[in-house]
Amino acid sequence: MLLGTVDHLTDQIRELDRLIACTLEEITTAYDGSGEGPSTGGVNARDLAEKLDAVPGIGPATAQIILAEIGADMSRFPTPEHLVSWAKLCPRTIQSGAKSTTGPAGQGNPWLKGALGEAANAAARTDTFLGARYRRIVKRRGHAKALVAVARSILVITWHLINDPDASYQELGADWHQRHLNPARKTRDLVRQLQALGHQVTLEAAST
Repeated sequence: MLLGTVDHLTDQIRELDRLIACTLEEITTAYDGSGEGPSTGGVNARDLAEKLDAVPGIGPATAQIILAEIGADMSRFPTPEHLVSWAKLCPRTIQSGAKSTTGPAGQGNPWLKGALGEAANAAARTDTFLGARYRRIVKRRGHAKALVAVARSILVITWHLINDPDASYQELGADWHQRHLNPARKTRDLVRQLQALGHQVTLEAAST
């Protein structure tokens, strides 16, 4: 009886996979070729799912969930920030009189946030740009906020991949932050680390 139940559920999953694949084939978003909105031509949702699958942390099922929740037409979201705000992946500003503070993000779409959370958790364990971003933020903001930041980055990448039919994911590398970090800021961080270890630091410019 248990084996029969397993076979029945397996058949249902296979049928759902078939229906999802058919739906992706039917969804086509038109573009004018400039990456700024729909007009003529078309991009298949299956191709969009494959593009999203290249992003660290996003698998085929997650890509399908993201497309199901935000759609394949980004004209409703003029910028990535609009999409991030709609998904409630940015801090809220709470203003009381002249005082402004940041509060937790809202609820947003639970299915989208759940899929992005799983993708961010998977990307955090990779030796990629997103993984390095998580490791930089978790040291000062904690695990939960670091995951939200990575999920936000994944959603911004998603917007660009969907909005521009010619775009493809390009890995920046885990050392991107080190290569592009402001020299003065990097010096300040290193001095702070040495001072925390009990050293007195005196900086002197190297002779050229």
